[in-house]
Amino acid sequence: MSDKDSKQGPSLDVPEHLQYSQDHVWIDTSSSPAVIGITEYAASELGDLVFVDLPETGGKVEAGDEVVELESSKAVEPLVSPVSGTISYVNHDAAEDPSIINNDPYGEGWILKVELDDDEPELLDAEEYAKAIH
Repeated sequence: MSDKDSKQGPSLDVPEHLQYSQDHVWIDTSSSPAVIGITEYAASELGDLVFVDLPETGGKVEAGDEVVELESSKAVEPLVSPVSGTISYVNHDAAEDPSIINNDPYGEGWILKVELDDDEPELLDAEEYAKAIH
Protein backbone atom coordinates (compact mmCIF):
# COMPACT_ATOMS: atom_id res chain seq x y z
CA MET A 1 0.00 0.00 0.00
CA SER A 2 1.43 3.39 -0.90
CA ASP A 3 1.36 6.37 1.42
CA LYS A 4 -1.22 7.90 -0.89
CA ASP A 5 -3.62 5.01 -0.18
CA SER A 6 -3.38 5.11 3.60
CA LYS A 7 -5.74 7.33 5.57
CA GLN A 8 -4.70 9.49 8.48
CA GLY A 9 -6.26 8.78 11.84
CA PRO A 10 -8.53 5.83 12.45
CA SER A 11 -9.30 3.73 9.42
CA LEU A 12 -13.01 4.41 9.18
CA ASP A 13 -15.14 3.73 6.16
CA VAL A 14 -16.60 6.87 4.51
CA PRO A 15 -18.42 5.66 1.37
CA GLU A 16 -18.05 8.11 -1.53
CA HIS A 17 -21.65 7.81 -2.78
CA LEU A 18 -23.22 9.04 0.47
CA GLN A 19 -23.69 12.50 1.94
CA TYR A 20 -23.08 13.32 5.60
CA SER A 21 -24.19 15.68 8.34
CA GLN A 22 -22.02 17.28 11.03
CA ASP A 23 -23.98 15.05 13.45
CA HIS A 24 -22.43 11.87 11.94
CA VAL A 25 -25.53 10.84 10.05
CA TRP A 26 -25.29 9.55 6.46
CA ILE A 27 -27.93 9.81 3.79
CA ASP A 28 -28.22 8.06 0.45
CA THR A 29 -30.29 10.21 -1.86
CA SER A 30 -29.68 7.98 -4.90
CA SER A 31 -32.94 6.16 -4.20
CA SER A 32 -36.38 7.31 -3.21
CA PRO A 33 -37.14 7.30 -0.37
CA ALA A 34 -33.70 8.41 0.84
CA VAL A 35 -31.95 6.04 3.26
CA ILE A 36 -30.53 7.37 6.54
CA GLY A 37 -28.23 5.85 9.15
CA ILE A 38 -25.34 6.69 11.46
CA THR A 39 -21.75 6.67 10.28
CA GLU A 40 -19.15 4.11 11.24
CA TYR A 41 -17.49 6.91 13.24
CA ALA A 42 -20.69 7.50 15.24
CA ALA A 43 -21.17 3.77 15.81
CA SER A 44 -17.59 3.40 17.06
CA GLU A 45 -17.93 6.43 19.35
CA LEU A 46 -21.21 5.17 20.83
CA GLY A 47 -19.93 1.65 21.39
CA ASP A 48 -22.20 -1.38 21.40
CA LEU A 49 -25.79 -0.28 20.88
CA VAL A 50 -28.30 -1.93 23.19
CA PHE A 51 -31.53 -0.10 22.28
CA VAL A 52 -32.90 1.84 19.31
CA ASP A 53 -36.14 3.82 19.74
CA LEU A 54 -37.63 4.26 16.26
CA PRO A 55 -40.36 6.75 15.29
CA GLU A 56 -43.64 5.81 13.65
CA THR A 57 -43.82 5.65 9.87
CA GLY A 58 -45.86 8.38 8.19
CA GLY A 59 -44.63 11.08 10.54
CA LYS A 60 -43.14 14.33 9.31
CA VAL A 61 -39.58 15.19 10.23
CA GLU A 62 -37.73 18.49 9.91
CA ALA A 63 -33.99 18.88 9.42
CA GLY A 64 -32.51 19.25 12.90
CA ASP A 65 -35.20 17.15 14.63
CA GLU A 66 -34.11 14.41 17.02
CA VAL A 67 -35.94 11.47 15.43
CA VAL A 68 -34.34 8.33 16.84
CA GLU A 69 -32.86 7.59 20.25
CA LEU A 70 -29.76 5.39 20.23
CA GLU A 71 -28.74 3.84 23.53
CA SER A 72 -25.39 2.18 24.12
CA SER A 73 -23.54 0.99 27.18
CA LYS A 74 -21.76 4.38 27.13
CA ALA A 75 -24.47 6.94 26.36
CA VAL A 76 -27.90 7.79 25.01
CA GLU A 77 -27.65 9.87 21.84
CA PRO A 78 -30.26 11.18 19.42
CA LEU A 79 -30.08 10.72 15.69
CA VAL A 80 -30.60 14.23 14.35
CA SER A 81 -32.28 14.22 10.96
CA PRO A 82 -30.22 15.96 8.29
CA VAL A 83 -33.28 16.37 6.05
CA SER A 84 -36.97 17.25 6.08
CA GLY A 85 -39.61 14.85 4.82
CA THR A 86 -41.96 12.02 5.67
CA ILE A 87 -40.74 8.84 7.34
CA SER A 88 -41.59 6.01 4.94
CA TYR A 89 -39.84 3.05 6.58
CA VAL A 90 -38.00 2.21 9.78
CA ASN A 91 -35.55 -0.66 10.21
CA HIS A 92 -37.29 -2.99 12.67
CA ASP A 93 -34.42 -5.50 12.34
CA ALA A 94 -32.03 -2.88 13.74
CA ALA A 95 -34.43 -2.16 16.60
CA GLU A 96 -34.66 -5.87 17.45
CA ASP A 97 -30.87 -6.36 17.16
CA PRO A 98 -29.04 -3.01 17.48
CA SER A 99 -25.68 -4.74 16.90
CA ILE A 100 -26.62 -4.71 13.19
CA ILE A 101 -25.94 -0.95 13.25
CA ASN A 102 -22.51 -1.43 14.84
CA ASN A 103 -21.58 -4.27 12.48
CA ASP A 104 -22.88 -2.83 9.18
CA PRO A 105 -23.74 0.88 9.59
CA TYR A 106 -23.87 1.55 5.81
CA GLY A 107 -25.77 -1.61 4.84
CA GLU A 108 -28.14 -3.69 6.94
CA GLY A 109 -27.76 -1.13 9.75
CA TRP A 110 -29.72 1.64 8.01
CA ILE A 111 -32.23 3.29 10.37
CA LEU A 112 -34.84 5.29 8.43
CA LYS A 113 -36.10 5.88 4.94
CA VAL A 114 -37.48 9.36 4.33
CA GLU A 115 -39.41 10.78 1.38
CA LEU A 116 -37.61 14.12 1.05
CA ASP A 117 -39.35 17.51 1.01
CA ASP A 118 -36.15 19.24 -0.16
CA ASP A 119 -34.17 17.98 -3.13
CA GLU A 120 -31.03 19.87 -2.07
CA PRO A 121 -30.25 19.22 1.59
CA GLU A 122 -27.09 20.98 2.77
CA LEU A 123 -24.76 18.10 3.53
CA LEU A 124 -21.08 17.20 3.39
CA ASP A 125 -19.61 14.99 0.70
CA ALA A 126 -17.39 12.05 1.68
CA GLU A 127 -14.16 14.05 1.44
CA GLU A 128 -15.49 16.90 3.60
CA TYR A 129 -16.83 14.46 6.20
CA ALA A 130 -13.58 12.48 6.29
CA LYS A 131 -11.69 15.72 7.01
CA ALA A 132 -14.16 16.60 9.78
CA ILE A 133 -13.55 13.33 11.66
CA HIS A 134 -9.78 13.12 11.23
